[in-house]
Amino acid sequence: MSRGLTFMSEMTEHIGPGPAEPQPAGERHAEPSVIRGVDLRQQLRWVPLTAGLMALIIGIGYIFEGLVPSFYVRRLRGLADLAPGTLVNLTRTTDIIIGLLLLMLSHALRRRKRRAWAAVMVLLGVGVVIHAGIGIVVHFIRPAAPLAQLHPLQAGFSAALLIALFYYRRQFYAVGDRRSRWRALWVLCGLVVADVSIGLSYITVIGGLRAGFTMRDRVYSVVMNLAGFSGPVRLSNELQQDRFGFVTGALGLFTLLVALYLFLRPAEPPSRLRPADAQRIRELLERHGDQDSLGYFALRDDKSIIWSPTGKSCIGYRVLSGVMLASGDPIGDPEAWPGAIHTFLDEAVRHAWVPAVIGCSELGAEIWCRESSLTALELGDEAVINVANFTLQGRAMRNVRQMVTRVCRQGYVAEIRRVAEIPAAEITRMIRQADSWRGSPTERGFSMALGRVGGGEDGGCVIATAKQDGVLRALLHFVPWGSDGLSLDLMRRDRSAAPGLNDFLIVEAIKAANDLGVKRLSLNFAVFRAALERGERIGAGPVTKAWRGFLLFLSRWFQIESLYKFNAKFNPEWVPRFLVFPGTRDALRIGFAALEAEAFLVWPTIEIRRMARKLGLSGLQRRLRSQLRRRSVGS
Repeated sequence: MSRGLTFMSEMTEHIGPGPAEPQPAGERHAEPSVIRGVDLRQQLRWVPLTAGLMALIIGIGYIFEGLVPSFYVRRLRGLADLAPGTLVNLTRTTDIIIGLLLLMLSHALRRRKRRAWAAVMVLLGVGVVIHAGIGIVVHFIRPAAPLAQLHPLQAGFSAALLIALFYYRRQFYAVGDRRSRWRALWVLCGLVVADVSIGLSYITVIGGLRAGFTMRDRVYSVVMNLAGFSGPVRLSNELQQDRFGFVTGALGLFTLLVALYLFLRPAEPPSRLRPADAQRIRELLERHGDQDSLGYFALRDDKSIIWSPTGKSCIGYRVLSGVMLASGDPIGDPEAWPGAIHTFLDEAVRHAWVPAVIGCSELGAEIWCRESSLTALELGDEAVINVANFTLQGRAMRNVRQMVTRVCRQGYVAEIRRVAEIPAAEITRMIRQADSWRGSPTERGFSMALGRVGGGEDGGCVIATAKQDGVLRALLHFVPWGSDGLSLDLMRRDRSAAPGLNDFLIVEAIKAANDLGVKRLSLNFAVFRAALERGERIGAGPVTKAWRGFLLFLSRWFQIESLYKFNAKFNPEWVPRFLVFPGTRDALRIGFAALEAEAFLVWPTIEIRRMARKLGLSGLQRRLRSQLRRRSVGS
C-alpha cells in the first residue's frame, strides 16, 4: 500500500524558467509589477465564460439549421433554382461542420485558449460569408429570386460574438503545446489513410458499379464523400449508394472531430525529473529538508520541477486534466518560496491550467494564500510519531501491543537497514517478491509516494523487512525526512501472512530509531480525520454526522476510515495538511486530477505488449530482424 491521499490517487521536459544563479544579496521580494498568475485568471472572467456559452448556442443553431430541411426550403429557394443540389448540399454540410466545431471549441474558449479564439473567429466569419454572401450573389444574378439570408437571431448572435471576440482578443492568451499540433496532424493523416482504405474496400466488396471506373476515380470519389459531397463513382443500387455516402461521411466527420480534439485538448506533458534538477533538489533537501516530511517525494521520476528566479526554491508538479497539481510545500528556503510560487502561477496562467496544491503544511498554505488569490481547505491530518515519547505501555496501546506480541510468537523476525547497506541483488529480489503481493498492477501514490525502491541515489532510505523461517513476508519503505526523521512511503505484505505485520514493522522501526539517528517518524495521511473523529462523538450535530456517514460510504472504495484507524492506533501527533485551490468552481476538476495523480482513477489503456505475449507474437519483430540480418550478411 502506497502512502498517499487515499481518496485522491503542454510543456517541454523542463517547464518554466530554469534556476538562475543565486544572488549574493539573497532573495529579494519586491512588489510585483505585473498581475500575478491567479489574479490574471480573475480579470474579466465573464468574457471567456460568455464567449464559450455563445459559441455553444450558435453551434447548436448551425447544426439545427443544417439538419432541418424546412430551413433550406425557405431560405435557399433561389440558390436551388440557380444551382440545384450541389451548392445547397455544400451549404448544409458546412453548417453542420461549423456547428460541431463550435461545440468542441466552446470549452477551449472558456479556458482562454488562443487557438480556440482564432478558430472560432474563422468559423463565424466563414458561416456569415457563406450564407449572406451566397444570398447576395444569387440576388445579384437573379434579382427576381428571393434573398437567401441567415436567420435574424442566428445572424445577430454570430455578428455580436465575432465583434466581441475581436474587441476582447487580449483576454484569450493561453498558449498550447506544440507537440499537440504534430500529434493531431499525424493522427489526421493516419485516419484519412484508413478512411480511404475503408471506402475503397467498401466499393470493392459491394461491387455493382454502374460503369467501369479507374482507381483514380474511385479514390477521388471516396475523398469527396469523406468531405460530404458526391463523387463520380455511382453504385447500381440506390440504397447501397446512400449507405456508401453515409458511411464515408460519418468517417470523415469522425476524423475531423478526433483531430480537432487532439489539437485543442489540454496538454499533459510526460513529466520527467531531469538528473540536473534531481541533484539540485537533493542539495536543497540537505539544507532545508527538516521542514516538510513530504519534501523527499519531490524526487519522484514523474514530476516536473519549476524553480524560483534565484534557484533557492522549487516546486514539483504534474499536469493532469488541465490542472497544474503540486504536492507538499515548496522545497528550499521559505524566504524564497514566494518566488517559486509566482513562477508556478505564471506558468499556469500561460497555459490556462488550474493551479492547485495537495498536502501542503499550514505554513505552506499561508504563504500560498498570501501570495495569490488561492484559498485553502483542511484536507486531513498527517500522523507523526515522536520517537522519544513512544511507548507500548498503557491501555491506549493495547491493540498494537497484542498484535506485536502475536506476530513475535509466530516466529517473525524484523530487520531494519538503510538502502546503502543492502546489496543490490537482495533489493532486486525484495522488489520482485513484493510486486507479487500486489493485487493490482497500478502503482498508487503521487503526493506521498516515491514510486521506487532501492534507487541508486536513495541510499538514505530505510527498508524494514519481516521474515518467517527465512522467507520474506512483509516490507516497509521509508524516505528521509531531513537529518533526523523518516517518512513512510510504502507498505506491502504477503496476504497469506499473519495480520499485524505492518504494526510489528512500524514498532520495530521505532525501536531501531536511535541506531538510525531518527527522532521522528511520519506515518500515513488520514483524509478528513477531524470529521471522522468529531462525527462519532456524543452530541455531534446532524451536519457532522451526515458528513461522517458520507465519508464512511466512500470508505467502501477508498481506505478513508481504515487508514485513519490504523494511524490512530499508534497515538500519534496529528499535523494538519491542506488543499490549496482557486475556488469551488474548479473543485471538481481538481478532484478528478488528484484522483488520477494518485492512481485511484485510471483510464483504460490497450496493453499491446501484453496482448502480443498472449498471442505468442512477443518475439516476432525480433525474429524478423534477425532473419533479415542473416539474409543481408549471406548476400
